[in-house]
Amino acid sequence: MTEHDPFDGATTPLKVVAIGGGTGMPGVLRGMRELVDAREPANLTAIVTMADDGGSSGRLRKHRGMLPPGDVRNCLVAMSAEQDLLAGLFQHRYDGGEELDGHNLGNLILTALAEQTGSFMKAVEVSSRVLRTVGRILPVTVDDVRLTATTVCGRQVEGESAINDCSDAIKRVALVPSTVRPAEGVVEAIMEADLVALGPGSLYTSLLPNIAMAEVAKALRETHAVRVLVGNLVQERGESPELGLGGHIDAVNEHAGGSIVDALLVHDGEIPQEIRERYREQGSEPCGLPDEATCSVRLVRRPLLKPRDKKLRHDPNATAEGLLAAWNELHQLRTREDGNATLAGQAAD
Repeated sequence: MTEHDPFDGATTPLKVVAIGGGTGMPGVLRGMRELVDAREPANLTAIVTMADDGGSSGRLRKHRGMLPPGDVRNCLVAMSAEQDLLAGLFQHRYDGGEELDGHNLGNLILTALAEQTGSFMKAVEVSSRVLRTVGRILPVTVDDVRLTATTVCGRQVEGESAINDCSDAIKRVALVPSTVRPAEGVVEAIMEADLVALGPGSLYTSLLPNIAMAEVAKALRETHAVRVLVGNLVQERGESPELGLGGHIDAVNEHAGGSIVDALLVHDGEIPQEIRERYREQGSEPCGLPDEATCSVRLVRRPLLKPRDKKLRHDPNATAEGLLAAWNELHQLRTREDGNATLAGQAAD
């Protein structure tokens, strides 16, 4: 299931699945598209949350009965071979004018294609061909779903936008209806993957909405893939102050109904003081790292920060290389364990 990577002498996962949404996931895709054999689209798969109800996506959802296209659009652009013109057009945001103000052209194109073809999945497929994407994008579901959250004090919050704005610490999120089904190909992609990258991105509104789906959680529990959580760089609204990346692992496993994280990829390096101060003024701090001695998963440390950026963002190439390092560590460990088990079985015979 792997091929030799002549670039650095390591093995490279043949099939990679990235799960999430928001602005963090496209960075992973930009980096991984350079490392995965692009001749077969199924070698790189983005599984994207469909719970967005804000901004342009929310308006199209409300007025056109459309599935939220925004996160899918960002992934299309990240995986596009047409980075200069067409990808830029998909990201063009209208400014001014009551009807178009705030809409992205890519969102409108996906809406028009979905209405013409009668299928959101078909709209994504057509857009992928136009942009010549490296890999494929799958909405996690094509059902109409809403995201709900329960805070630590028991209050119920409904809707992704409301959860993003919630100042209370979140305890758990769920999808309504609870019977929502994954889109065609989602479960199969996870089961066939060599590497599954979880995040980075909003824990409660980008990552957990995917994992909260029962069949997706089951696939993540049962897949033989190496499953790596890409640690967020900064706390988000709705996180209790003491919730570090160790707490993120616990939340992911709790929502999945079992352990689905094999390794945690974290930033190891300095964060400029002026950036720290800017986030502190907004009530946020960099995510605390778990203690390596007590961490329940393999901890992979790499400098992941995008250089010369005023915000804390993951560098796409550094993140992809960190995922590759996590893959190699655990893949080699599993290979040795399988070999030892085979030898032990032969000795017993």
